[in-house]
Amino acid sequence: MTIPAALLLLCNVTFSWGLEIPGSADLREDVAPQEVHFESLDYRNVLRWEHHGQVHGNPQYFVQYKIYGEKHWTNATHCQGIRELHCDLSQEMSELREWYYARVQAVLHGAQSSWTLSPRFNSHWETSVSPPKVKMHVTEQGIMVQLRPPSSPYRRRNGSRIAVRKLQRLLYRVYLTHNGIVQEQHDLEGCVRKVLITDLKRRTTYCLQAETHILLLGRRSGKSQAVCVTTP
Repeated sequence: MTIPAALLLLCNVTFSWGLEIPGSADLREDVAPQEVHFESLDYRNVLRWEHHGQVHGNPQYFVQYKIYGEKHWTNATHCQGIRELHCDLSQEMSELREWYYARVQAVLHGAQSSWTLSPRFNSHWETSVSPPKVKMHVTEQGIMVQLRPPSSPYRRRNGSRIAVRKLQRLLYRVYLTHNGIVQEQHDLEGCVRKVLITDLKRRTTYCLQAETHILLLGRRSGKSQAVCVTTP
């Protein structure tokens, strides 16, 4: 018996609808990255996103970026087909006065998601800062404290890193404590990174911590790890 061609076509369509097609609209929507946003510390601008918890598998991610107002997107070459949920875009966002967008697309089982867009971002206004590193030693006059300020990911032509203080106006606050109680506070601004603390008690253990303040933004770091010394 010959089956009419129209019936064969109908059977094929019905059979296709019964399959779970990898590129279906539901899967493309489910695999789309979520909560795309920037986190910036000392001008290290890292784009982060989340994976849909109900999707099984390990998608590949593709990242693009552009300056606000531009029409065309640029591929972040080191973040194409990655499995991680983050991408460092510090070098791509070196124009510190510009506002940027980024977007992320996921691919899983041949299904491409829609692009998920980040909020508009400017590192100069939105970066956070880390505390300075503290070194100290006892002298005949007292405790000499030396601070090493945080560095940005950007480099000079000679390869040395550019300090964050070259990009923002910073203040360093140093706390001298004894038995967990603050005894003195010293503020260092600009290029000043050393302070001599005098008139201390003999044979007494003092600890020092420091924090960094971005004056323009009213933002500050947490305190550095405590460094302690005992006076002679």
